[in-house]
Amino acid sequence: MLEKKDIALERAVLIGVVTKDQDEDKSKEYLDELEFLTFTAGGYAVKRFTQKMDMPNPKTFMGTGKIEEIKKYIDENDIGTAIFDDELSSAQERNISKILNCKVLDRTNLILDIFAQRAQTSYARTQVELAQCEYLLPRLRGMWTHLERQKGGIGMRGPGETEIETDRRIVRDKIALLKERIKTIDKQMSVQRGNRGAMVRVALVGYTNVGKSTLMNVISKSEVFAENKLFATLDTTVRKVVIKNLPFLLSDTVGFIRKLPTQLVESFKSTLDEVREADLLLHIVDISHPNFEEHIDSVNKILGEIKSSDKPTIMVFNKIDSYSAEPLDEDDLETERTKSHYSLDEWKQTWMSKLGNNALFISALNKENLEDFKKRVYEEVRQIHITRFPYNHFLYPDYDENQA
Repeated sequence: MLEKKDIALERAVLIGVVTKDQDEDKSKEYLDELEFLTFTAGGYAVKRFTQKMDMPNPKTFMGTGKIEEIKKYIDENDIGTAIFDDELSSAQERNISKILNCKVLDRTNLILDIFAQRAQTSYARTQVELAQCEYLLPRLRGMWTHLERQKGGIGMRGPGETEIETDRRIVRDKIALLKERIKTIDKQMSVQRGNRGAMVRVALVGYTNVGKSTLMNVISKSEVFAENKLFATLDTTVRKVVIKNLPFLLSDTVGFIRKLPTQLVESFKSTLDEVREADLLLHIVDISHPNFEEHIDSVNKILGEIKSSDKPTIMVFNKIDSYSAEPLDEDDLETERTKSHYSLDEWKQTWMSKLGNNALFISALNKENLEDFKKRVYEEVRQIHITRFPYNHFLYPDYDENQA
């Protein structure tokens, strides 16, 4: 678990399920990620609760006995927040809140809260606000439970329904307004992209917290905000980069994550225009993470959703300085050797070997193998440039790393 470094952090319990589609190992991994999300949002995970079940309870998500166990722990340990790893329905959220008598959040709500904290520009704030409104709309009824406690009271039922409908109308109007505002900003950004000319565009994509911003800073010699937290970057940053004498545009984009809320994918699709319009993708992977292959799948899934999965892509396996294989005793004849025991050289002989020179292994932080990285990016950008400007290829001779 993450260390508690600040007594002001909000105390929370994490809650997940073990199902036929999500075994104990998978559930633990998701809760590890949920704990990192909680830490990023300003909370501290005190304890985890899991339950094996075929499907979540439609009323309280968890079983009755497990909910009572969680309530007892919350009451005895002064816990202010319960965070569920899956999205709760409005009815589940309302029922659980009544039982636990504390703040109840789900994974979607938590990610939206982090995005709200991290949004710096008006464009990012508008997109986050749109996602929050779309998340809030079906849950408005749960916000009027104070009226339900006065059932039968004269004049209570009508005004209660009226208030809910009024709020729904306000939120719907707000959603329409935000969508119009995003359209306006999109047009402005489209003009800006058009003004950049025909320069080759390269986009950094990848799971959240894999080191995209750190690599951006190293390559572009700029100071893009980078932090060891999830979603440190929300706003797309574009920098002009020159390798040898060949200029191109490099953009850093928002990180992806498993179970990314639908509302965020929709509202941030415009931000991801930089990815859609890129000529080349650099898919950054944190190879030191034990489940980096699943991270790759999650990123590829979202790239498919924004119709960018067919673009030329170089896989950049970052953080090789942090990679370490699990030790396996040579005398241990019972333990099965798995991928967790692979060395980097052994990984390179797996499916990665099929990538050929489109698989690079670097450490952006320690600047390891960056010359190989620059050389490969230069080759690809040069090829795209020659295709676009066939008469200008003599301007860009073969790469010389001493002039990079």
